Amino acid sequence: MDSISPDNATYLTPPVQPALLSRLFPSLWFYAGFLDIVYRAAHLAKRRAYDQEAWGASSLEVLRRLERGGIRMEVTGLQNVAASSWPVVFIGNHLSVMETVVLPSLLLPYGSVTYVIKQSLLDVPVFKHVMRSCRPIAVTRTNPRQDLKLVLEEGGTRLREGCSIIIFPQTTRTAFHPEQFSTIGVKLAKKTGVPIIPVALCTDAWGNGRWLKDFGKIRPQRRVRFAFGEPVAVTGKGNDEHETVIDFIQQHLHRWQEQDRR
Repeated sequence: MDSISPDNATYLTPPVQPALLSRLFPSLWFYAGFLDIVYRAAHLAKRRAYDQEAWGASSLEVLRRLERGGIRMEVTGLQNVAASSWPVVFIGNHLSVMETVVLPSLLLPYGSVTYVIKQSLLDVPVFKHVMRSCRPIAVTRTNPRQDLKLVLEEGGTRLREGCSIIIFPQTTRTAFHPEQFSTIGVKLAKKTGVPIIPVALCTDAWGNGRWLKDFGKIRPQRRVRFAFGEPVAVTGKGNDEHETVIDFIQQHLHRWQEQDRR
């Protein structure tokens, strides 16, 4: 399996001619391959043979499947990830399941990572084996006080072990609304003394499904974008740093919307 070089600041999907079936039935074509990737990963996870290297390989396989289906990826700011002292707290908006499965392929070349996720994801058939093997921090999303305590305790342990944390401080996968963006990631970084890296993303090429949220429509005509900001050290109460993350995301979303209108 090839890889995305950690030496590059920017990654763009190379020109590719999608297969006929993927052009006619992009969602069916993609999910057939995606489920195969997940089942193979779960098989390894149940045998306790699914480590960070295997996770990165599965994630990259999903990314390549999306690209072969006609989706174009644009990733910028990787030089900021490379320049940062590891571990870090990655804080980003959350739009679709795509970022959950693709981000490991972009970040694992730099060091180990894990997620703060909803507890319910650890109960999803097959997929639960993959997620559990990555040692995520599982929160309820129903008890903010308890969730914060859990993230600070378990997140602190992961960070002290050298494992970076990816956190989406929104209540659900949706369009970005700053008022719904909690400070939980900033608080974790402040307590542990590690830097923050803001992450802006536009991943609605993988839609949210009406009946099964993870299996929405695949829209190859929509460009996918990931942007990583410069590392930010948290000082004081962290209010300024929280606003820095919000501004980074808003500015990129606005810029991408303007580009798509042209």
